Order: sequence, then C-alpha cells, then structure tokens
Amino acid sequence: MAGSTWGEIFRISTWGESHGKGVGVVIDGCPAGLPLSEEEIQAYLDKRKPGETKYSTPRKEADKVEILSGIFEGKTTGTPISLVVFNTSQKSKDYSDIASIYRPGHADYTFDQKYGIRDYRGGGRSSGRETIGRVAAGAIALKILEEMGIEVRAYVSRIGNIEAKAENISLENIEKSPLRMPDLEASARAEEFLLQQMKEKNSAGGIIECVVKGMPAGVGEPVFGKLDAALAQAVMSIGAVKGVEIGDGFLAAAATGKENNDAFCMGNEGKVKKVTNHAGGILGGMSDGSDILLRAAFKPTPSIFSPQQTVTKEGEPVTVEIKGRHDPIIVPRAVVVVEAMTALTLVDKLFVGMTSRLDRILDFYGR
Repeated sequence: MAGSTWGEIFRISTWGESHGKGVGVVIDGCPAGLPLSEEEIQAYLDKRKPGETKYSTPRKEADKVEILSGIFEGKTTGTPISLVVFNTSQKSKDYSDIASIYRPGHADYTFDQKYGIRDYRGGGRSSGRETIGRVAAGAIALKILEEMGIEVRAYVSRIGNIEAKAENISLENIEKSPLRMPDLEASARAEEFLLQQMKEKNSAGGIIECVVKGMPAGVGEPVFGKLDAALAQAVMSIGAVKGVEIGDGFLAAAATGKENNDAFCMGNEGKVKKVTNHAGGILGGMSDGSDILLRAAFKPTPSIFSPQQTVTKEGEPVTVEIKGRHDPIIVPRAVVVVEAMTALTLVDKLFVGMTSRLDRILDFYGR
C-alpha cells in the first residue's frame, strides 16, 4: 500500500489495522540527543484512546505504547524510532454481518475498487485506530517544537451548530470539558445535543481549531511546498476531515482587499509584525511570524445504528444496521490528532528550511 508515509526529512510511516495484532509507526529523521520516554508519548495517546467518556466508543483499550528502537539511555540516537501499540480488545465478530456489504459513509466500496480485497473488521487501515501512529510520532514532533519555543494547541470550537464564543474561550477549560471545548457553557449545550443524537441512533460532526504560537517567519516554500498547502494536506489526511481553513479561510472570499490585508508595523522588539492576522500566520506559502490559525471540519461518524440503505458486493439492495462499538462523535478524540499532524508538518518544514540560505549552512559548519 502506497500513501502511508509522510514528510521529507522528518518522515513517518504508520502501519497496522484496527483488528490486527497492533498498530504503530516508524519515525526517521529525528535528530539525536532528544530526551524521550514512553511516558511522554503515552500522555498524548491517552488523549485519543477510546472509552474515556460516554461520548466515545465503549471499546476499552489501554493503548500502551512501547519503544522498540531509536532510544538509548533515555535519548534519541538519530536512528529510526519504532513505536508499537498492541490491540487487546478486538471484537471482529461484530463485523461479520457486513463482510459483503458497503456501509454508507465508509471506505468499503473504494477499498474494493482499488485493491479487490478489504479488511472489513473495523475498517482495517481506514479505521480511526490508524491515528495512534500519527499521535505517537506527533508526540516526538511536539517535543522538538517545545525545545524551540513553539506551542501547538488545538480544541473543539464547534459541535453541530453549537459554537464556542470567543469571549468565553479559555484554554484551561479544554481538559475540564469532556468534549474538549474551551467554552464550558457551549460544552454543556453540546453534551445535551449529543445525548439526543445518541438516543436517536445518530451521530454528529464538528470543527477543531488549532493555534501555533512562536513559529519563526520564513518557514515553508513559495511554490509547491507551501506551508499552508502542507498543513492542509496533512490535516485532510485524517479520516473524516472534509475541509481545512487557514486564517479567515472562506470568509476571505467575501472580504475586500482593504478588509483582508494585514498591515505591517514594527514591534517592541524591533521586529516586523502584523496589526491583524486575517492571513492566519502564512503569507506566500511561508510563515510570517504571527500565530498560525487552522480549522478542520469533521463529518459526522458514519457508523450509526439507524437503518440505512445500501447494496452488497453483488449489487443487491439491502438495509444495514451497523453493530459494534462506535463514537457518536469523532471530534473530541481527534483534537490531539490535529495537533500531531500540525506538529509533524511544522517540524519537517523547519528541517527542510535549514538548507534555504548559504550563510546559515556556512555558520552551522563553522566556515
């Protein structure tokens, strides 16, 4: 299978299936000397593991990560880092009834068309459990960014038509909310909304907002390697993401040039800064030193327990009622996945950018 590798210098390859023996990731291009432990990676995996609230799948998995290579005496060695999480709570029989049925909203039909074979147990490679590898690798990327003074923070800004209000947002509320919303009043209303959807055997979608602080200017490429394009591709590769915005996003289409342009001025530290940030921290495909603002729209969970019309592999019409253990909403558990893919992209672009200027290369090698 092609398409399981991401990055140019800081490269990751994820592997494994939802109901296989395990899932994991291999990271290549991580510099030597980074202090790293399983506990640090586990802290991020715990944010996406199932069964933590009544709004996530009841599947119980410890999602315990093991480091297999690339670490010696608590530090990275510069060699490939291999991480694994073994599956312990598979119930493959829950999926036997849909082995020959194309579930609406899933990748069943497209997998069959591409490969002529598919793992119907929980979706195989298209399962949300594939993101374990992304989050584990993202934990390493986030630590590299932390060493550089760069912070990546994401949260749920909207569930259904319930949106967090800017005046009520506090990042301290993210971990207080079972839905990872920074507005606790909106979170309470969203919980009521979700409980109603669950009673109706339905699901919901939402929006995750991600903010990057401390990103230096000039990272990214001006043509095909644009930073915003790379971020969009990375986040769009997360299952269920149907749209990505940077800065004002689609609102920019309704603005005028006077309204949309960000004026420049000199900051207190003698550096150029912007008065506003409609561009979302990226100009001409390169970071401009402002906060990077990104939003990702997630569709409702396609695995719902209500009757749905579909067809079998043989083309026979049939009604399907999906069984198994599924999230009524993907968004809260996907917050850390958005952080991970954002961090992986930023680290890779930062590493690529180190070769952009001869004076910096000469300075690095002491010439």
